[in-house]
Amino acid sequence: MNSEILQRLTDSIDRREAVALVTVTKATGSFSSALGQDAVLWPEESRSPVGSLPLGALTDRALADVRRVIGEKRACHLHYTEADGSVSLFVDVQPRPPHLIVVGAGHIAVPLAAMAKLCEFQVSVLDDRPQFSNRERFPTADQVIAGPFRAELERMRQGKATFDDDTYIVLVTRGHQYDVESLLEVLDDPLAYIGMIGSRRRIRAVFELLEKEQGIPAAKFDRVYAPVGLNIGAITPAEIAVCILAEIINVMRGGPALGMGKEIQRERLARREKAVPMK
Repeated sequence: MNSEILQRLTDSIDRREAVALVTVTKATGSFSSALGQDAVLWPEESRSPVGSLPLGALTDRALADVRRVIGEKRACHLHYTEADGSVSLFVDVQPRPPHLIVVGAGHIAVPLAAMAKLCEFQVSVLDDRPQFSNRERFPTADQVIAGPFRAELERMRQGKATFDDDTYIVLVTRGHQYDVESLLEVLDDPLAYIGMIGSRRRIRAVFELLEKEQGIPAAKFDRVYAPVGLNIGAITPAEIAVCILAEIINVMRGGPALGMGKEIQRERLARREKAVPMK
């Protein structure tokens, strides 16, 4: 691996970009000269590979396959057989690291941020109270922010492309009005997960109120995991943090568990189906 490939690879990881290192591991016939060649590839077609993949007419097909594999977030081997030879590629994918944004720096946020970091999440914590949102309480977090909830969420979005499909947001502020305020700020973002704490009764009431008073389509709330977490009978702040992180991992890995918010979601969907007039 030459120095330019290594530099581009490490730069992409530092910038939280999905990237793949592609290596030709087997080559015969007309592809023989490609054996051992490396290239760094990004998922965007607009970005040219760095390195060398001398695959001739097979190049475009191989690059498209590598970009697909990057999207699947898994390493794999690709094999091609043509009339004049065969070639095998190993695609070592470095996916964009998951980013957990904990909105609210109270008693649940402390164990949640610590456990998420152990699970290799990039972790940001936000609260409008500097006495809570500080390095002393969150020594392992990548970013600790003290400022108004909605303004700081907007600033995070504008300052860096963090609100993406590898971003997970948990709303656990000290008051439900702040959770709702933050929810309205991020509801339209292409996030992997939005979780909001609260009782079933309060969640139902909040969603219905926002639909009526602000005209927000009911379907927009279907993506919100509320009440947040898996039902494991959690009581203490640390136990609640476990059930929240378990649900996030379940979503990230495509697991089979059903969170507590699914009950409300099913009720809302059933109510909307009943409201549809018969043809």
